[in-house]
Amino acid sequence: MKTPGTLKEARSVEQVHSGTFAATRESLAAYQIPAWFRDAKFGIWAHWGPQSAPEAGDWYARNMYIPGERQYKHHLENYGHPSKFGFKDIIPTWKGDRFDPDYLVGLYRQAGARYFVSMGVHHDNFDLWHSTHTRWNSVGMGPKRDIVGDFRRAARKHGLHFGVSDHLWISYKWFAVSHLSDPEGPLAGVPYDGVSPQTFDLYHSFNDPKLLTKKLDWNEEGIPEAWQRHWYLRIKDLVDQHQPDLLYSDGPIPFGEHGLRLLAHLYNLSAERHGGHAAAVYTSKRPEDCATGTCVLDHERGVVDRIWPNPWQTDSCIGNWHYQRGISYKTPKRIIDLLVDIVSRNGNLLLNFPLPNSGMLDQEELKILEEITKWMSVNGDAIYATRPWKIFGDGPAQPATSQDSSFNENKRIDLTADHVRFTMKGKTLYAFVMGWPARPSQAVIGPLRLGGELGVGKIGTVELLGYRGSLEWIQDAAALRISLPDQPPCNHAVVFKIQGLA
Repeated sequence: MKTPGTLKEARSVEQVHSGTFAATRESLAAYQIPAWFRDAKFGIWAHWGPQSAPEAGDWYARNMYIPGERQYKHHLENYGHPSKFGFKDIIPTWKGDRFDPDYLVGLYRQAGARYFVSMGVHHDNFDLWHSTHTRWNSVGMGPKRDIVGDFRRAARKHGLHFGVSDHLWISYKWFAVSHLSDPEGPLAGVPYDGVSPQTFDLYHSFNDPKLLTKKLDWNEEGIPEAWQRHWYLRIKDLVDQHQPDLLYSDGPIPFGEHGLRLLAHLYNLSAERHGGHAAAVYTSKRPEDCATGTCVLDHERGVVDRIWPNPWQTDSCIGNWHYQRGISYKTPKRIIDLLVDIVSRNGNLLLNFPLPNSGMLDQEELKILEEITKWMSVNGDAIYATRPWKIFGDGPAQPATSQDSSFNENKRIDLTADHVRFTMKGKTLYAFVMGWPARPSQAVIGPLRLGGELGVGKIGTVELLGYRGSLEWIQDAAALRISLPDQPPCNHAVVFKIQGLA
């Protein structure tokens, strides 16, 4: 860990890069979301870090200190009591002996991703780059590699935009459980290993006893100024070293002026590299942050209810955020349904493929990627660089959602041939029929009827992506009806390319 030796050096480390943006809401309101993000539509994310070592799911470093949690029981059975074997002892078991970022990112590129996101630092307070502000990092421990740097080089090689994720800000409260003890049992009252002064730089030290609780309030209350400044320095170091195209925040823009300074720094650095235009993206999960300019609104595991005027993002996962053995993954159909539904509403999908301890995808993940690859190779033109049409789609409604809600994807039903979604590229309209219709094999698209409330004019041509033959179709005042070939050109949703729409 390196610390500035003089006051002048300290100020230099903290300084915001000069440029158009100042660290104020008023200045950042002028930010505009770059075209690359609007065009990309699909990104892949790798949750991978020391919490992946037990292969027992997300939030392991917290839940292993909470009696009653599944991961607490797992820890007792596999490692021992957390007063004797804590998260600090898990870190050396994270090996990454099969980690090949070039191979992985190559697969993601083939699967249609146009940006890739590496986790930068999770709530576990462990940096995945050559951090200059903490010894707890992946270069000095675990696989002893600059994970972010390795992923960044692979992303650039394969022509993908590169992002990193920041989950650090809440770590101060998230890790408080490591200072507690079992309330009952043979080791009742024996403190967990978080109380050791030798590891306060991992588990934090606490002056406020009210924070020493299992209850996690997802807010900034009680987080000291010293930690807020430390967060700023850590994430600024990440930005300075790796200059990401996208910086994901697992929460709001944190810590007042500290957070605004980070955004200004990120955007000004990006503008210097891109001819004066800020091409970087920052995401926040707080709608107020992104109401005017400033950033992209992110909905964790959620889909909005309508077309939004500004681009937005869903971050989701095929299973658990950190790798969990034996879990059931989303089906390729569910993933493609999500992608199409999100894009039709002016959004992007950032999809996490969690990596196990080894750093290599398991066989089921590889099969899912292969299915996505096949579908995108046929239908990608209807996804990339598209914009919403007059409506996002038609068909039976999904369970009710609100325009700013997250965590609603588990309420979704699979889309069928009765559902249609739309995108536009220039004057070309794409209509996604979300399943292969039963006999008689005919796709019926009601919103494309002549006239009607949408004022649809006469269609010129209709093609089925992935099918080389011609189609017979009729457009009248009731619907557009398209006779289908015997076999679909792909699994899951099929796409009609419609041109000459008057």
